[in-house]
Amino acid sequence: MADSSSRGAVMLCVGTDKGLFRLRSAGTRTEWRIDGPQMAGYRILDVCQRPGVERELLAAATHDIWGAHLYASGDGGEHWESLAAVPHHPPGIHAQSVRAIWSLAYTPDARILYAGIDPVGLFLTRDHGLTWTAVDSLHGHETRHTWEPSKGIFAVHSICIDRGDPWRVVVAISAGGVYRTEDGGATWDPANRGVRAENLPNRYPIAGHNVHRIVMHPDASQRLYRQCYNGTYRSDDGGQRWTEITQGLPSDFGYAIATDPNDPDTVFQIPESGSHLRTTVDGRLRVFRSRDAGRTWASASAGLPTGHAWVTVLREAIDVDRHAPCGVYFGTSSGHLFASRDAGDHWQLVAEYLPRILCVRALELDH
Repeated sequence: MADSSSRGAVMLCVGTDKGLFRLRSAGTRTEWRIDGPQMAGYRILDVCQRPGVERELLAAATHDIWGAHLYASGDGGEHWESLAAVPHHPPGIHAQSVRAIWSLAYTPDARILYAGIDPVGLFLTRDHGLTWTAVDSLHGHETRHTWEPSKGIFAVHSICIDRGDPWRVVVAISAGGVYRTEDGGATWDPANRGVRAENLPNRYPIAGHNVHRIVMHPDASQRLYRQCYNGTYRSDDGGQRWTEITQGLPSDFGYAIATDPNDPDTVFQIPESGSHLRTTVDGRLRVFRSRDAGRTWASASAGLPTGHAWVTVLREAIDVDRHAPCGVYFGTSSGHLFASRDAGDHWQLVAEYLPRILCVRALELDH
C-alpha cells in the first residue's frame, strides 16, 4: 500500500440543509480548515468531481421555493454558477417534473454524466449538463408497476459505474430495488435476488425493494455492498445475486454503507434502530467494520459518542478517500462531522453544529 503522505490533499464537500461547506486538509489529514456555506439556503444532496479535471465540480441543490438546480464550479468550489438546464420529466407525467436531483455520477472517461432525480428518473448528458436525455429503457421497465414512493423520496440514487467498463451501470431506486445494465442502458435487469422485503407480500420479490444505498468497489467492480430497509448484503458477481451479511450487526436497518478502496473485503456500516425511530441503536454512535466481506463484524468506534447520541446518518452522508489506510468520513443529522484517517481505528470530530448533513464527498486535490 502507498503511504498516505504520498497522496494529495483531501477536500470534504459537506452538503447540508442550508448549503455547502468545504473542509480541506493536507495529505496527513490531521488538521482541517472549513469554509461556507456556499449556495446558502439550498439543500445540497450530492457533489461530484469530473474525472481528469479535479477542480471541476458539480453540485445538486434544491430549494423549497426556487426548486432544483445544478451548480458548477471550475475552481474547486471557490465559486459556483447555476446551470441553465436540469434533468426533468416532460410535463404531465408527474405532478412535478423534478422535485430534486438526488445523485450524480460521471463515467470514468467523463463523456457521460448520469443524474438520478425525484420523481423517479434517470437521465444522462454528453455536454456537461447543457442538455439531458431520459433513460426511458429504465423508466418503462416491465417491473415499473412495483415501484412506489418510500418515506420522503421516490428517486434514483446510488449510481454505480464500472471504472473498467462504463457500459456496466448499477442503480438503486427507492422504492423499487436495484437494476443493472451491461449495455450502457439499452436494457436493464432487476438485481435483487436474495434480498428480503419484509414489507411486501412476497418476501423475496424480483423488484419493489426499498433499498437505501449501494456501493461498488472502485477496483473490483463485481463486489458491491447494499444497505436495505431489511438487511445488509454483499454481491460478488456485479449484483446478479446477493448474500445477506446482517448477522453480527445490532440492527438490520440503516442507510450509510461504504467500502475501503484499498480492500474489497473491508466494509463500513452505521446501524440504526429501525424504521420507526431511525436513529442510532441505543443512542450509541457506532461504526461497524468488517474485514472479511461481512462474514464477521466488530465496532470500530473509538472516539465516537458512547451514549445519548440519538442521531441519523443519511444514505449519502458517508464517504472514503483513496489514501492507505483510507480516510472515512460521515456526518449526522445534528450537524456533526467525524473523520478517521486510519480506516476506522480512531475518530475525531472535525466540525460541529452545522445544519443537518445530507451528503459527504471526499475529493482529492493536488494542492
